[in-house]
Amino acid sequence: MKRLILMPMLVIGFSFAALAQQPNEQRAPLTGPAVAFDAKSATALEARLLTQVLNGSDDSPVTNVKIAVKNVAPNFYTYVSGWATFYDSNAVRCGEGLFKLDALAPDESAEVDTPGLRLRCSPSTWRIVATNLMTRNADFAPIAAPPPVEAVVEKPPPVNFIISIDGEQHPIQVNNPIVLKLGNRNRKIVLKPVP
Repeated sequence: MKRLILMPMLVIGFSFAALAQQPNEQRAPLTGPAVAFDAKSATALEARLLTQVLNGSDDSPVTNVKIAVKNVAPNFYTYVSGWATFYDSNAVRCGEGLFKLDALAPDESAEVDTPGLRLRCSPSTWRIVATNLMTRNADFAPIAAPPPVEAVVEKPPPVNFIISIDGEQHPIQVNNPIVLKLGNRNRKIVLKPVP
């Protein structure tokens, strides 16, 4: 009986411990900045809405929104992507769009749009979530020694020849066969280089 009670208690305890370590991505008002966290739960990105008119409906959804994404981390990101999610006044999600940037230096901002967005409400809050934060790190890029200089033997380009039989000319290339009718038999002729 004690084991039956102990096991669920351990599962619940570990669940709360894991939940406490995950970043709390708060929803922000439309006029305020939204933040995204990196894998270590440190603030990585801050975003502001640049599009002010966000009146979507089921019949006429907003299909694109511009946001300004700022790198607030000390890392240089070579690729950044994530989701911008919008919520109505009842805290119901009513649209989300993917954003991506190719490079973002520390304290640098970049304007980006959210293609694929289908905003079906007039949102009151929004948030961003970073899905990919690829950093540039010199520790992981080993410097390779230049390859040894070797004598490179270049093959000559294929040479075309012409076989002339009784004034009739037949083109032939090295190692490509040609079939000629000589008398009443077909003969296969292959021109090969001497080794």
